[in-house]
Amino acid sequence: MALAFTTASASGPRLSPFSLPPPYPLRASPSCGLDAVIAPFPRPRRCGCGAAVRCAKRTGKRRYPSEKKRLDRRHKELLRQAAPVEGSEGRESGYWRLSKLAVPARDDPGKDFTGISLPLLQAIAKAIKFPVASMLPDEVFTVIRKSFDARKVLKEPQFTYTVDMDVKKLLDMEPRAWDFIARLEPKLGAVEYMPKEKLASDLVSMLNASNKGYDHELGIRDTHNGSICPQDKKPRVAVIGSGPSGLFASLVLGELGADVTLLERGQPVEQRGRDIGALAVRRILQSESNFCFGEGGAGTWSDGKLVTRIGRNTDGVQAVMQTFVHFGAPPNILVDGKPHLGTDKLVPLLRNFRHHLRELGVTIRFNARVDDLIVEDRQVKGIVVSDSELRPGSGSQKLSFDAVVLAVGHSARDTYNMLQQHNVDMSPKSFAYPVTLFFSPAYLKKARVGLRIEHPQELINSIQYSELAAEVQKGRGRIPVADYKIVKSVGEKNAEELDIAEQSRSCYSFCMCPGGQVVLTSTDPSELCINGMSFSRRASKWANSALVVTVSSHDFKPFRSHGPLAGVEFQREFERRAAVMGGGNFVVPAQRVTDFISNRLSVTTLPPSSYRLGVRPSKLHELFPPYITEALQQSIIMIDREMPGFFAKEALLHGVETRTSSPLQISRYGETYESTSLQGLYPIGEGAGYAGGILSAAVDEKCPQKQPIKYASENLRHNLGF
Repeated sequence: MALAFTTASASGPRLSPFSLPPPYPLRASPSCGLDAVIAPFPRPRRCGCGAAVRCAKRTGKRRYPSEKKRLDRRHKELLRQAAPVEGSEGRESGYWRLSKLAVPARDDPGKDFTGISLPLLQAIAKAIKFPVASMLPDEVFTVIRKSFDARKVLKEPQFTYTVDMDVKKLLDMEPRAWDFIARLEPKLGAVEYMPKEKLASDLVSMLNASNKGYDHELGIRDTHNGSICPQDKKPRVAVIGSGPSGLFASLVLGELGADVTLLERGQPVEQRGRDIGALAVRRILQSESNFCFGEGGAGTWSDGKLVTRIGRNTDGVQAVMQTFVHFGAPPNILVDGKPHLGTDKLVPLLRNFRHHLRELGVTIRFNARVDDLIVEDRQVKGIVVSDSELRPGSGSQKLSFDAVVLAVGHSARDTYNMLQQHNVDMSPKSFAYPVTLFFSPAYLKKARVGLRIEHPQELINSIQYSELAAEVQKGRGRIPVADYKIVKSVGEKNAEELDIAEQSRSCYSFCMCPGGQVVLTSTDPSELCINGMSFSRRASKWANSALVVTVSSHDFKPFRSHGPLAGVEFQREFERRAAVMGGGNFVVPAQRVTDFISNRLSVTTLPPSSYRLGVRPSKLHELFPPYITEALQQSIIMIDREMPGFFAKEALLHGVETRTSSPLQISRYGETYESTSLQGLYPIGEGAGYAGGILSAAVDEKCPQKQPIKYASENLRHNLGF
């Protein structure tokens, strides 16, 4: 879609009226009641008494009370069955996991302490009904999780712990504890018996152990004793992209003995840092080495969050976390309730990861852009690679491989175009909205666009912590830097014209960066998009977060000619408009929140911003079509009711945030991960539409979680023929 604008005026260029389709009204019309909402559904069945039967599956907190009670009873019974009988000899060994142990923030040593303090011993003694906390030996307890809870519903802020208790060691050191252990009762979500300690290991150790049973039978290389199979029998695998999914795919394949070549279009993390510095200081954008492209992927220069919705305690996630520690991440990420690394910790971690891959024999090529696939009879036979500093096709090289793992990020738009030329089966992300009445939201598979809001960090600390805000001390105090996580559902649509799943828009915070800064994530000088990042200490004086709105397939109608890439063109439209609104040279359009809500531009001076390339007062309320703008405005007002002060004159909106995830999904088989269109192509990670962050990209959410290493080993050996 061409973007037209008139000549610049005193207030900057004026954009032409937005030409996307007319939105459905956010506010329900008087005639749109419950009957209209349920009209598209078939007539409900009726039972014998004439009453209508309408059933909707509810999950999580939205379950019906009767179902919650039934599940609670079932879980309690399972807990009782798992624990030895009260007073039996079986209780003299094993472990008890004690959860929800609360320690008031005023009594706790602080966020960086992960040992056993006297206040924590008192909470443990209360949980097991032991009379004298000081008599409990520290050595028998291990802190598994520690998080900070400052919700207003609590009497005071507190640290919440999960602790494992070694029964045998406890009874050896304090025999008088037996009476209390013998009578300890399992409690759902609070007290759980485990016959043995739950220990997670890193992937390197797990794969080495897994390989032992296959070395002589299948000819797999033992990484400690050298190669025992002929070189020509190893499958040759190309991994495209060195983000989390590409790095971990290379690690698994390399440890299993495949001949792996890892190709990254960007630069190693050291040179990438210099290129990003040149962008911030001299406004020089390297199209292949920036905040999106380069070793580590887009997450390297971000907040480095290690949180995920796929399950923190699953085997796959725990293995990835342990692997991060193996390569140099601080061990407290294994305990922290909201772990994050920060860019300064990710850089040396990636360097160590790279050295290990090379020791395995993985060939790593930087500055290598994959321009095309070599396909014969719908099977991938290799790739076409060129120097990323040259134009596509210039000085290209053809390489043969047995399989290609596609692990590109969400900004590899040229790769999407190439896949479309090969008729690879791709589809726009699932755009069904979360509906307040019937359905539970699944945010990872939504397309969304919005703005990034920034406040003074001290203001967020004050809103969240009240008088405890003084304890933050720019990330060096006892209390963690305050953050927030917000989800709002606004508006309704005419159910007679739309599907029931498209009645409301969700607006929510994304990639909240406490003590961070706003950064440029453009990969094209004619487009403007932003993100947030933080260092490990989170010591900046600003807090920023994206506020994004879900969009539906209806919003993509003007771009249907682009097929599955309609979402990409939708993103580009707003990025180009933002670039024009900012006036060029990577200046970001910005607006006070108070003005954005009022649909005006009342002042030409703005509050300070962390964005280093400059901000320009702009009418951001005209950037998006009205239905997105209204959703953002309504959400901000609702947020301020929960967090008084959020809607403040110091708050500044920046545009535009579009690349929260991949706008499409590359179809693949659930068991083998192989593309449904091309044999030998394995799309994984965020760029393929199967992840939404560092952890989920490293694990890839489709992977079976119970036995990830065994599954990966068996699956790869079967698929790649070794």
